[in-house]
Amino acid sequence: MTTPQERLGSWESAGTDPAAGHPFDPAALRSHLAPGARVLDFGCGSGRRTAALAALGYAAEGVDGSRALVERGRREHPGLPLTHCPGLPLPYQDRRHDAALLFAVLTRVAHDNGQRAVLAELARVVRPGGLLHLSDVPLQTDPRSRARYAAYEDEFGAYGIFRTEDGAVVRHHEPEHLRRLLRMHGFAVTEERTDTVGALHGHSVSRLQLIARRVPA
Repeated sequence: MTTPQERLGSWESAGTDPAAGHPFDPAALRSHLAPGARVLDFGCGSGRRTAALAALGYAAEGVDGSRALVERGRREHPGLPLTHCPGLPLPYQDRRHDAALLFAVLTRVAHDNGQRAVLAELARVVRPGGLLHLSDVPLQTDPRSRARYAAYEDEFGAYGIFRTEDGAVVRHHEPEHLRRLLRMHGFAVTEERTDTVGALHGHSVSRLQLIARRVPA
């Protein structure tokens, strides 16, 4: 199991839904994965992205560490398979999924051991040859971000980890750290995308998306 601090998908708050600021582009998945595939939305929040996957014809299911968000998602999307799971392992069989989405999750898992646990679990439930679509926040270069990284570097022992205004611990990453994390767990990156998206508290951030295949053993 993960520690209480290494939550699965979200802060335990009904008002903090990562899907609101990290949009899903259907074209990015459609070019790699045919409708009908079984897709896991890891860190699904209230299920907005999971519902979009289902509308595209995928056999989509979501899992999140926030009970409040999952309960809200069940009310907003009746019948959509959303599961509350506050820690690892996930309640799924090995190789169950053809693909998994990992959107704005690692930014809320501050420490390397927690991130490795998440990737190891996704490597377990995604079949060989299956897809992982990771979307997360790289290190930002604006003065505000650099000041926050520097202010908390001594506390966390790493550059890029900081506290938000409401006290949540957040991590922004060196892009190579994310690529290496995927490689370590048997995923080969096949495509990279960058863009700008909304973030919490009304700010915008640059985003890195990595689309990777699970390498057959």
